[in-house]
Amino acid sequence: MNLNTYKYFNEVAATGSIRRAADRLHVAPSAVSRQISLLEHSLGVMLLERNNTGIRLTPAGLMLERFTRKMCRDLDRIHESIKSLKGLREGEVKIWVIEAVVQVILPQIMTEFNENYPAIQFSINSESSDRTIEAIIRDEIDIGIVFNMDDRPGIEVVKRCSAPIQCLVSPQHPLAQRQSVTLEEICFYPVALPVSSFGMRQTFDKVTRSLHLLPQSIVNTNNLELTKAMAIAGRTVTIGPKQIAMREIAQNTLCAIPIENEAMQSATIEICVHRDRTLSFAAHQFLKHLCRAFI
Repeated sequence: MNLNTYKYFNEVAATGSIRRAADRLHVAPSAVSRQISLLEHSLGVMLLERNNTGIRLTPAGLMLERFTRKMCRDLDRIHESIKSLKGLREGEVKIWVIEAVVQVILPQIMTEFNENYPAIQFSINSESSDRTIEAIIRDEIDIGIVFNMDDRPGIEVVKRCSAPIQCLVSPQHPLAQRQSVTLEEICFYPVALPVSSFGMRQTFDKVTRSLHLLPQSIVNTNNLELTKAMAIAGRTVTIGPKQIAMREIAQNTLCAIPIENEAMQSATIEICVHRDRTLSFAAHQFLKHLCRAFI
């Protein structure tokens, strides 16, 4: 066995398929199968259970997957650090972010960073806060940007910014001319909401339950573009920090109205990393730039 054996296993565990792992590794599926068999023979246990839909890790495979995932991430960081010492300034930054940041804030920040570090690449996923936090804990990503996160073991909040949850409505909506609204007034109208894995939805649900309110939720979606489109159509209300609707507010297709509730007004956006892991040169440099630029 050699290091590739463990890299092959890690790719199979990540993709759930020997063929997909082979495609990502640019080798034949038979080469991947041979290395997995060699590893299983060496350890004296089965690591994968094969079925018609793909593979599933055995308990021993799950244990090894945690080791190989960390090993591969550490190797990537070492390679990038060596490149930075040679002045190449190469590398990849893996970031998961809430949808608002992808659409409105991140593009300009990345463009400015690219001017100084043109060889650094980005892998960006738009995910819910819960999934992003899980990815940080599992060491799948370098940086996460989440919404209204409570303290979590192993997670370091590098920067926290104010992002009050507001009522978003069409300029033609009856609430549009209000200086502020209550949650009771919001719940009087049909409302389009993000799914419960979104931090803003969790805050909204917690507060409305405490007030014994029953929102007229007609849409639940993981796509904030849809919730905004429903509000723009005129009859429906949605919620979110003003940051998610800057384009629509500028175009006068949506209005953002403060909500008279402390929990909604005190919501935040957090930039997070794993507390106990060292970032690569590329990720560290971008994190510094991100924190300076993020308001």
